[in-house]
Amino acid sequence: MKRLIVFDLDGTLAESKASIDTEMASLLNSLLAIVKVAVISGGAWPQFEKQVLAHLRRDECLKNLSLLPTCGTKYYRYARSWEQFYSEDFTAAEKKTIIDSLRKATASSHDDGHKVWGEVIEDRGSQVTFSALGQEAPLDEKKKWDPDFVKRKKIKAVLDTLIPQFSVRLGGATSVDVTKQGIDKAYGIRKLRDILQIPIDQMIFIGDAVFPGGNDYPAKEAGALSIEVKDPHETKRVIEAIIACMGEGR
Repeated sequence: MKRLIVFDLDGTLAESKASIDTEMASLLNSLLAIVKVAVISGGAWPQFEKQVLAHLRRDECLKNLSLLPTCGTKYYRYARSWEQFYSEDFTAAEKKTIIDSLRKATASSHDDGHKVWGEVIEDRGSQVTFSALGQEAPLDEKKKWDPDFVKRKKIKAVLDTLIPQFSVRLGGATSVDVTKQGIDKAYGIRKLRDILQIPIDQMIFIGDAVFPGGNDYPAKEAGALSIEVKDPHETKRVIEAIIACMGEGR
């Protein structure tokens, strides 16, 4: 019997930057009533509040929920309110190095003159994220920009040369996430193991980027049983199956 179900957020629980829908909220509420749940995402804490927490029941079951923004470089848990347990922030010098390198590596991606909505490079404290079309880009536009990851894999290859001292992962629909070396979703999985006292072999990880270079892949590398989904609809069916199996096991 697995004791912890870990999810990616964008592309897994919800569409990129969108809120979980009513069906997903209901399924997560049901899951939280029977097992511990965690969400690890490249998104910052405000996105977790908007996309997930605003749509869940505010009850004692929230004590079963752990939230790890920015690829696990921050950790929040619930008592009477949400409290930050740790944050692996960059220094000012590290941020400057990363941002300068992102500008060099992504210069060619703007040669096609595509429209941008909002900030392209976002400082999330413990993570710096490049969003090719901007933080506020419409989902339909984001889905069309790099559906096969080809553009971002080129950017990652350049960044791996420019800033080998940091970890570079592909996330969301148009984003590239940079964290400290060794701090990624594998780091988050190990933190969950240590804080919750749950062995990794008793976890299930569910994400849409469980492939080499994807920002969900480190969770698989950490040893968590990993299920790759293509979208939130598929995630819902996986959650239903988990609830059914756990119900039979009780």
